[in-house]
Formats: sequence, structure tokens, C-alpha cells
Amino acid sequence: MKEQLYTIPLNDAVNADDECPFCHIERSIEQDLLDFCLGSGSSYMEADIRDMTDRAGFCRKHFQKMFDYGNTLGNAWILKTHYQRIIGEMRDTFDGFRPGKTSFKDRLRGKTSGENTIGTWVRKKEESCYICGQYRDTYDRYLDTFFHLFKQDPAFKDKLKAGKGFCLPHFGDLCEAADVKLNDREKEEFYSCILPLMEENMKRLAEDVAWMVEKFDYRNKDADWKNSRDAIQRGMQKLKGGYPADPPYQMSK
Repeated sequence: MKEQLYTIPLNDAVNADDECPFCHIERSIEQDLLDFCLGSGSSYMEADIRDMTDRAGFCRKHFQKMFDYGNTLGNAWILKTHYQRIIGEMRDTFDGFRPGKTSFKDRLRGKTSGENTIGTWVRKKEESCYICGQYRDTYDRYLDTFFHLFKQDPAFKDKLKAGKGFCLPHFGDLCEAADVKLNDREKEEFYSCILPLMEENMKRLAEDVAWMVEKFDYRNKDADWKNSRDAIQRGMQKLKGGYPADPPYQMSK
């Protein structure tokens, strides 16, 4: 099947021989978004972009990555107008807040009298993140592309079968998406491919980690490391996704 522009990143990720092609894509998208928000293009100076970041804010993980990225002025601009919006929302929330009445019996039972509007507002702020939201939208399109290639491109399917499978979180996403995007015949083919692939590669990781433990036995100090030198970071990635050994992604000077 001839490659299209939208299929190239997914094919590149599958060809990368990674523990999970979607982790490979996730890292690439996240770095592109950090570059977009804080990079030399100065998107943070554009009013429409900062209006979006002011509304959505950023989660704790991405604030940390933005700090590590290293653009002090860019982060300061983003925080300056985001604080202005947060303080305005906070004032409106406080003005409409009325403490709920709780009976003595309810206090003994640990019950509340209803929703705490301040707590609800704070939770919504915690759940909202510009980078997470942009990533989710892009990720959904890559899931569509994955199943399009799986159904239409035999070479893509062969590369998957010869690959290392997926991390558990992305594997779960694929299984849930398959129920929506595939018909019954296609589901049978998909699961007959992906389930043995996952089991085989989970066992491979388990064996790599187990051999690393054995290498710490003095009797094996001269034995070959086999594939266990980086087993810890690969083992962690397989279980939870991401790249534990990656250094912080920083702004190009």
C-alpha cells in the first residue's frame, strides 16, 4: 500500500523497533506541543494561543515538562495571563459559594450536604490541560489510522506481527477502539494477531528482567548480559508506557 502523509508517522513508529509504537508517537507529539507552546516560534506571544492555554491551563506533569524545557520568559508570559483568568474564575466561584448545612448525624456518618462548588471548580482545573487535550485529539486520529492500515495494508500487519507489541495502557486503548472500529470478522483477525503478540512480548520482558537479577549473582558476573542491560526502563515502559530513562526535553538554543 502506498504511503500517505498521514500514515508516515505511524509506519515510522512501527519501524522503530520500540517496545510500543504508540509510546514513540506520544513522545513525538508531546515534544512538538512543547515546541509549539514555548519554542522559538513564540506561539506564547500570540493572543489567540494564550487565550486557549489560559482557558485550559496545564496539568502537573506538563508544568514540570514546561519548566524543564527551559524558556523562562515563555513560561512567565503563559503564567501571567493564566493567573489573571484563574483569579477571575476564583472570584466568581467564591461569590456564588454558600457553605452547605450539615446535621450532627451527617457529620458523625461522614456525609456532606451536597456539592462543594469550590472543590468542584478546583477539580475541574486539575483535570484540564492544554497539552493533554491537544494530544488526545491527535492520538484519536492515530488510532483511526492504525485500524485503517490494519485493514488495508498487509505489509503493516506483517510488521506488527514481527514487532514487540505495545505497552499495556496503549494496548488497552487499542482493544477498546477495536470494538468500535472493526466488524466481527476484523475483530477476530485483530485479536488473533495481537493477543499472542502481547503475551509473547510480556514474557520476553519478564525474562530480560529476571536475567538482570541473575547477573547480580557473583556466579554470573562473567556471563553475557544478553538483552538485559536496559531491562528496567523497557520493563517499566511495557507496564505503564513512556520512557523512564529519557532526559528532560529542552528548548533548542
